Amino acid sequence: MTLETWLIYLVAVIGLSFAPGPNGLLALTHGAMYGHRKTLATICGGVLGFIVLIALSMFGIGAVLLASGEVLTVFKWLGGAYLIWLGLQLWRSPPIRLDPIEGKAIKSNMALFRQGGLAAVSNPKVLLFFGAFLPQFINPEQALLPQFIIMAATFAVVEFTVEYLLARVAYKIRPWLERSGKRFNQGCGGIFAFLGASLPLAQ
Repeated sequence: MTLETWLIYLVAVIGLSFAPGPNGLLALTHGAMYGHRKTLATICGGVLGFIVLIALSMFGIGAVLLASGEVLTVFKWLGGAYLIWLGLQLWRSPPIRLDPIEGKAIKSNMALFRQGGLAAVSNPKVLLFFGAFLPQFINPEQALLPQFIIMAATFAVVEFTVEYLLARVAYKIRPWLERSGKRFNQGCGGIFAFLGASLPLAQ
């Protein structure tokens, strides 16, 4: 993976990590309920789940590419169309609202870790998203394992950082989410739609 491709991937991953989703919402709510330190277990579980999904997506796609290199072009166009659709859905989605936190029982770290991991791997939309997103950056002429390590490590670091920041500022950003969450969703949706329209055209 070239530095230029990695930088584009990094920007896309940052946008993806900030977009509203089950794991980001979980980090917010657990941060508000249990504090940012205990929420580290939730975050680590989610990040591990995402790495598993990235592996399934990349090596599954890689197996198909071994049969036909031209399939990558089809993956890119289908993936681009899916990203545009996802962006439109996110644009129209309502703002995130956090439930009241009073009276919540504190869970064990293992329970929080398990909940974070299940939130990641049990969402079929995440696997579909990676199946649409990752082919835009795969170079079929290079070995897949180094590309997986770079992509998975980049995603893990960014996702961990963003979710931890969300957990730390959970109390402070609740009023902002209720006030400006719709515009935030529209901004993230616009990013997805732009990626879906532009990435399949890139070499």
